[in-house]
Amino acid sequence: MSDYQQFLQERDRIDFLLQNDYKITNITENLSGALVDFENKEKEKETLHIQTAEARKYFSVMLIKQTKEA
Repeated sequence: MSDYQQFLQERDRIDFLLQNDYKITNITENLSGALVDFENKEKEKETLHIQTAEARKYFSVMLIKQTKEA
């Protein structure tokens, strides 16, 4: 799979969670990417392993947008 295809998959998973009222609660960076924790109002949690640089930039923008809305 190309890097671009992987980015699209990661972006779609992020968008899916954000559209379903999940919020980014924690980010753990490591050498193989980032672990991004999401939580919704019912305290359900999801963790995504984001590997591409483009998707890491994307969730950073979404986090900034989320903090401005709060």
